[in-house]
Amino acid sequence: MKVLKFGGTSVGSAQNIKNVASLVMERGRNIVVLSAMAGVTNTLVEIADYLTKGNVPGAQETTNNLELRYRQTIDELFSHDASAAAEALKRVSKNFDLIRYSFNRSFSSADEREILAQGELMSTALMDLYLRSLGVKSVVLPALEYMRTLEGGEPDMNYIDMRINRMIESEPSAEIFITEGYICRNDKGEVDNLRRGGSDYTASIIGAVIEAREVQIWTDIDGMHNNDPRFVEGTKPVSVLHFEEAAELAYFGAKILHPSCVLPAKLHDIPVRLLNTMQPDAPGTLICNIPPTHTIKAVAAKDNITAIKIKSGRMLLAYGFLHKVFEIFDTYHTSIDMIATSEVGVTVTIDNDRYLANIVDDLKRFGTVTVDSDMVIICVVGDLEWHNCGFEAAAVEALRDIPVRMISYGGSNYNISMLVRREDKVEALKRLSERLFREKAI
Repeated sequence: MKVLKFGGTSVGSAQNIKNVASLVMERGRNIVVLSAMAGVTNTLVEIADYLTKGNVPGAQETTNNLELRYRQTIDELFSHDASAAAEALKRVSKNFDLIRYSFNRSFSSADEREILAQGELMSTALMDLYLRSLGVKSVVLPALEYMRTLEGGEPDMNYIDMRINRMIESEPSAEIFITEGYICRNDKGEVDNLRRGGSDYTASIIGAVIEAREVQIWTDIDGMHNNDPRFVEGTKPVSVLHFEEAAELAYFGAKILHPSCVLPAKLHDIPVRLLNTMQPDAPGTLICNIPPTHTIKAVAAKDNITAIKIKSGRMLLAYGFLHKVFEIFDTYHTSIDMIATSEVGVTVTIDNDRYLANIVDDLKRFGTVTVDSDMVIICVVGDLEWHNCGFEAAAVEALRDIPVRMISYGGSNYNISMLVRREDKVEALKRLSERLFREKAI
């Protein structure tokens, strides 16, 4: 059995839902994980925001417009079956009744999480009804009945394993299983969500606990490309990536995949394949545990980076200096991307400047602090173990005429990271493609 996940764009219209239905019917008895229709989660966030601010009329108008979208989708999707259309309208109306229930009472964070869950619940209902209208025995695996997180937000793998496998075993005649991505219950039993990677994370967790043959992530892109096609011409999908390479690319800017979502699959050695709903025959990108390939695979860029430099003569041989510095970032729940140290200072980068002023203020106790904003991390990913001579030189040589603020190499066997100015990003990506993929890299 495989796990097939489809994102919001893939189920973003009646025609797209029909396309996905045809696609999954051709592939046999699998588990299909669905996101909310494209744009729906953002609209639900907007509704929750109106209610948080006490603007009930704003929430009402936005809700009415969203319901109209679903009614139009249902009319088109079930034009062949009036009874299925009526059932779809009935189911979706219950979801909107739940949203409207929050209009006339005190609004809480638990209410917000429940509203945000409605997008996935409606996607699953529509797909299930559509498949049934075509004569397919579709069975819904309600995510809220098996997907649970522990107190710290991590998935309760033992609980998920026990519950979902029992549900699958109880439906031996099912032809296709449908379930919701993203949503879950937390350790208090409240409706919640997985946040990190959303539906991709759901698919990876399910793949791990059912020991799937493969987890497939279907999007509107034909795999993970070797550079950003928005800025660089002639990019190509990477055919095979190691789990670590995929995680590095995802973390440093390849939006097709969230870095944490492959972890359950990686730990259980379940291959993950990235495929294109619009081009289902394209091979896409396979992510798995592969032996070293001695090649550079791809380049990605992460925007909105801030570099912070702490210079202090007292740092020389000072025991505990770095611990004190990192403790400040920990206090403000701010992650560090890159690190460079010298005898008299340390420079780090962050991608969240929410607490920048507080961090800088606290760091001034240890030395002179300077900040460079509007920076970009350019990440080169591949088999970059230190004994593979020349790979790091090729990457640096490509940027010989571009000012590089920092370089991080050796912390990972799969990544070289270089910090450049925002205005140099596109040129840096182009030069790396030219040097690494269109010329001989070594």
